[in-house]
Parts: sequence; C-alpha cells; structure tokens
Amino acid sequence: MPTAATMETDPDTGVVTIKRKLIRDAVTGQQLKRRDAVNIENMRPALVDFIRQDHPDIPHRGFLSRKLIEKYRSRFISELLREERGELSVLENEVIESLESHDTLTENIEDDYEEKRSLGDRVADGVASFGGSWTFIISFCAFLAVWMMMNLVLGANEAFDAYPFILLNLVLSTIAALQAPVIMMSQRRQEQKDRLRALNDYKVNLKAELEIRHLHEKVDHLLNRQWERLTEIQQIQIEMMRDQAKKTERALKAVKSAKPPQKKTKAPAAAPEPSDGSQ
Repeated sequence: MPTAATMETDPDTGVVTIKRKLIRDAVTGQQLKRRDAVNIENMRPALVDFIRQDHPDIPHRGFLSRKLIEKYRSRFISELLREERGELSVLENEVIESLESHDTLTENIEDDYEEKRSLGDRVADGVASFGGSWTFIISFCAFLAVWMMMNLVLGANEAFDAYPFILLNLVLSTIAALQAPVIMMSQRRQEQKDRLRALNDYKVNLKAELEIRHLHEKVDHLLNRQWERLTEIQQIQIEMMRDQAKKTERALKAVKSAKPPQKKTKAPAAAPEPSDGSQ
C-alpha cells in the first residue's frame, strides 16, 4: 500500500519537512491527493465487483478517485432499481443524478407556487378562503337579515323586494353560481400543489432510502473488516506469547544445565566422651 507522506531532513538546517505523496488511480492512472482517493478495501464488495466488471485488473489494495466511485455508484444504484422496479421514471433518474452530484432535492413548494400565481389565481384563492370562513357566514347572515327587515318594514307598496323576496333569491342564486366555480378553481390549484409536494416527498424519501441502504452495507463491511483485523491481531499476539513462553522455558533449562552440581559434605564425627577412670 503506498504511503501517504514522507519526511525529509535538511542536512544544513536540520529542519524536518513532510512531503505528501500522490496516489495513483488504479483505473485512470491519474495522480490523486489522499483526500480525493478511496481504498478499495474500504468499499462495499458489491460495488467493487460491479467496477471490476469493466476493470478486472484493479489490484486488491488499489485506490480509486471519488468522482469515479460516484459515477459507478450511480450506475450501480440504477441497475438495482431496474431489477426491483423495472424501467426507471424521470423522477427516479433525477434522484440518481442527485446522488452522483450530491445535490439536495428538498424544495419549498409553497414559495415556488406563490411566485407562479397569476392575478386571477390570487383572487380565486382569496374568494375561496373568505367564503369558507365564519366571517363570511356571519356577515352574509347579517346582510340577509337587514334585507328582509327593510322590505318588511317598508311594506308591500314601498318595498324594493317585497315578500317572498324574489330579488333576494336571484342575488343568492347568482352568488352561488359564481362562487362554486371559483372555489373549484382554488381546489384544483390546491390539488396541484399537493401533487407537487407529494412528488418532492417521494424523491426525498427515495434518495434517503438509497443513502441509508448504502450506509448500512458500508458499515457492515467496515465492521466485518474490523473484526477480521482484530482476529488477526489477536492471533499474532497469541503466537508471540507462545514464542516468548518457549524462549523462557529454554532459558530456564539452560540455566539449570549450566549450574554445577553441589557436593554433599559429611557431618563431623562426634567427640568421644571423657572417661572418669572408674572402669
């Protein structure tokens, strides 16, 4: 594996300088900086196998540029979606392009929709909003009450709309006939806004699902690699401990064999007891 940097010491001043080595792309041969390259060992095996279909000569510990990886990653995701859902739609292609370019898909539908409204759309929305409020109901009831009271007080001869209020019925019918299509226009635009919001939510959710799937596979791969390395390190430590134990055992045997045998000394004979001449 190529080293990321080298240290050089100036013989005159003794100053140590660190020079970073460039890494060669295993596919294009381009010189890359360390932050722009990714080791194949840290990539998902499925993505690596997909890249090896076009470039089978990539070494097992080679490096690839991030741009090339993102390009193949978008192709890999598009192939997976085609296998799962068949032919891709325009929205799904936009999601794949955003994954490659790292663009955000979240849009403020309210602001975009407000900017595109015409004067007639604004009037229709205002009429629909006012017609569905308690303010309209209370004010219209008050208007009807005043109309009928005035005509009842003036009497049948002087009233401009005597009972049974035929002119009032005509006015109410005209208002209802005009109000209904205006409200329907406002509802149609609201449905269009909801549809745009739903499409945007679908794109965001699809991108999040693909990103989460990618992260899960990558984390699982890194965890497996980490466990393999820990197992290798543990095996090396066990072998080192066994070698150290064997060396210690040989050293003890050598010390025992090199020590001279100790001679056993006889105990001095006991002095004879003095006789008292009585015998």
